[in-house]
Amino acid sequence: MELDPGTVSIIQLGWSRLLQLDDTAFAGAAGERIYRRDDDAELLTFVRLFGEEALVGPGWALDAAAGLDGDVLASHSTLLRLTRDHGGRGLGEANLYFCDSLPTLEPRDDVAVSDDLAFAVDLERLCPPDDTAEVGLSELEHLTILVDDSSAPPAPFAGAGFDIWSGILAHLGVLTAPEKRGQGYASFIAKVAVEDAMAAGLVPQWRARTDNTASIRTALRAGFTGCGSQTSVLLPANG
Repeated sequence: MELDPGTVSIIQLGWSRLLQLDDTAFAGAAGERIYRRDDDAELLTFVRLFGEEALVGPGWALDAAAGLDGDVLASHSTLLRLTRDHGGRGLGEANLYFCDSLPTLEPRDDVAVSDDLAFAVDLERLCPPDDTAEVGLSELEHLTILVDDSSAPPAPFAGAGFDIWSGILAHLGVLTAPEKRGQGYASFIAKVAVEDAMAAGLVPQWRARTDNTASIRTALRAGFTGCGSQTSVLLPANG
């Protein structure tokens, strides 16, 4: 599914601002890699978006990356190698997905919906720590939690939410209790979050680690389209 050109422009603007580039950086790149030197940066970040590339980090890292192909820089192992002598620590390699069409949302009569933060916290306790840390559900600004209200007390089992990035992107996260996975709840609650985001005039964004096939599958089922990638390493202070 292709995105509307207007949506593409909004996404390019949002990521230009996230990376502290000129607003037209991605839109006007014309195949030339974008660089921003920040010698105090806490991250080295390489982003590919709609075929354009941007690298942001300290000067020594930009120099080390000069001449490397985009496919090479997108590899987490490459950024770790470039930053090894400066104490670089891995944050991962992820795909970026976006959507601009309202999803088809079939109503379900087996769930209740809540925006109670306490349910998000309880849901996180049911999930593996790695999943909880990756999604950060309870820290998201806008929440929708699916709750089994037939139990006493009511029990959460899936949730979604989003933060607003650059004032125009809705960065989504979805979390499902292990025993409820594979039953369609993740894609259902993701679609609810997409509807909420679009109703607020935002472009929904999904980021999934390249090795997280379940997250990627949920994104595609919810109507998202792959548009790029983000690879980052954490740099220690004064690295």
